[in-house]
Amino acid sequence: MKQCKIILQILLFTASIHGQSNTNFNSNLAEAAMTLTKQKVKYDPSYFNIKYPNGDVPSDKGVCTDVVIRAFRIIGIDLQKEVHLDMKSHFEKYPNHWKQKRPDSNIDHRRVPNLMTYFSRHRSTLPLNQNPQNYSPGDLVCWNLGGAMTHIGIVVKQKSNDGIRHMIVHNIGAGQVMEDCLFNYKIIGHYR
Repeated sequence: MKQCKIILQILLFTASIHGQSNTNFNSNLAEAAMTLTKQKVKYDPSYFNIKYPNGDVPSDKGVCTDVVIRAFRIIGIDLQKEVHLDMKSHFEKYPNHWKQKRPDSNIDHRRVPNLMTYFSRHRSTLPLNQNPQNYSPGDLVCWNLGGAMTHIGIVVKQKSNDGIRHMIVHNIGAGQVMEDCLFNYKIIGHYR
């Protein structure tokens, strides 16, 4: 029953932003991210065979990239399809840490380095800095957690307890949550 309520909230939100203008895009993305915090999700980095396009891992599972993918899907953008099509046309521009010989629509959009490449190619890349005023709701932020571990989250309009930083919706192991973690890790990507 709770899952049905969450799905209804997402559908109502989606209907309310249909036909959004570019000026509302970031605000709508931030709001979409907030709706995801109401959904109980277990961190699960497993490889899943999913349909294409508009495929998703099981709704009670996910990782950091799934937060971004689901938020974009709520506002009408299928990152699975967009990343896959871009990789088909420009495979050589994407990192090949996984020794793939061709794109894989089941997983490519679920990898932070691939999303970073896609957003760098198709969205506004912003300077990396430690000024909290430069991070706005709807921005995407990527971090290096150490070694080859990367992470991504969405900036939302809610602020930290001290009122200085915007909060982040992400999944770093505790599900789709909102946290004050903008500067907790080394920022390696910032997109609007």
